[in-house]
Amino acid sequence: MAERSPVAGKIRDADQACGELRTALKEAGITLPSLAVDVVSLADHFPRPLVELGRCTPEVARRLADAVRTSAP
Repeated sequence: MAERSPVAGKIRDADQACGELRTALKEAGITLPSLAVDVVSLADHFPRPLVELGRCTPEVARRLADAVRTSAP
């Protein structure tokens, strides 16, 4: 039985977080088509996966800002 790589766990965690963010944004009526794990952040010996929020229009950026403001405590 192979051991799970800590790197694979980090990548899987980033992918899960990305999916959770995609779902939350979708529930707020926001779609960021290029939302994904940033592959460049995986290219090091000790990768630190980052979530790329992606390019979006100013309208989507404002809707995202509004969604965050309304959900903040």
